[in-house]
Amino acid sequence: MRHRFEYRDADRARQLVAAIGRAVRRRWAIMEVCGGQTHALVRTGLDQLLPPEVEMIHGPGCPVCVTPVEVLDRAIAIARRQGVILCSFGDMLRVPGSRGDLLAAKADGADVRVVSAPLDALALATRHPDREVVFLAIGFETTAPASAMAAKLARDRGVGNFSLLVAHVQVPPAIEAIMRSPGNRVQAFLAAGHVCSVMGTRQYPPLAARHRVPIVVAGFEPLDLLAAILRAVVQLEAGRHEVENAYPRAVTDRGNEAAQALIAEVFETVDRPWRGIGTIPAGGWRLAAAYRDLDAESRFDVAGVTAVESPVCRSGDVLRGAIKPDRCPAFGRECTPRTPLGATMVSGEGACAAYWHAGRRQGPIDG
Repeated sequence: MRHRFEYRDADRARQLVAAIGRAVRRRWAIMEVCGGQTHALVRTGLDQLLPPEVEMIHGPGCPVCVTPVEVLDRAIAIARRQGVILCSFGDMLRVPGSRGDLLAAKADGADVRVVSAPLDALALATRHPDREVVFLAIGFETTAPASAMAAKLARDRGVGNFSLLVAHVQVPPAIEAIMRSPGNRVQAFLAAGHVCSVMGTRQYPPLAARHRVPIVVAGFEPLDLLAAILRAVVQLEAGRHEVENAYPRAVTDRGNEAAQALIAEVFETVDRPWRGIGTIPAGGWRLAAAYRDLDAESRFDVAGVTAVESPVCRSGDVLRGAIKPDRCPAFGRECTPRTPLGATMVSGEGACAAYWHAGRRQGPIDG
């Protein structure tokens, strides 16, 4: 606990804000990729303490938020099958699909259960050999190793009633897509520290060089974020575009090579749709050929399930960094935590939820 409070020291935070103010000369737009970083910035008000020349753009780094509607619809369709136990992380239950959510399916009688890890779902399959147990596997590089371990153990132990509905995504291709998108304003990135703790930093130098953007690996505490923003501003003002690690206590260049090897064994890279962004080349994973028999999408024949997005919700624009949450005309009106229209209002890392809980609910309604 002592170390956590060291990274929340108010005097040191004021010193870093002052240093950013001394360093900045021009206007810059910096995207924090991770939703956890967004919540930290908004909850503490750090984004409002920064000099007006520094704008923080909230990125798509919330795994719940970028899970496509069709994946939710497929999960709901599977959950409603007889003899199925559908397992998920808790914040997925209220993410809207085209016609309801997993919580509504549970209320209608589907056996939907919240688990804290994929291995919990595998344990359920072992205890209930007469039931099909499906784990909805979402998340970035941080949660992919745990899903991969569950798949590997299921195969090695011969647990035939276990499968995964895979929607894992990768961060570097999303940065590539953002930089190539029309109207992009991002001039530097704060990379997600937990993702880099698994994958290292080796994927980022080509991105920084190709798009001439600084990429600074950042943690999640206030001083972590301010130190990373300062490094990004110094690079921008100097015209540099390098990868810097401002989170060395958790991140190394090589990352967790054992986790990387497990991911490489169980998954293969594919083009994958991101909610609100579209299909990103090499943007995610699916089960590799040796593990394809554990693919719930094939096992339950739900690949053809289509989806419809809410015509009112602008969470896609929020995920791309095109608008702030309170610029959406539905924010705080039709869309609240009690009546969410999009995943960004549901998830614990969603930008819309961050704005709501921080009391920033008075945006313009002309969107």
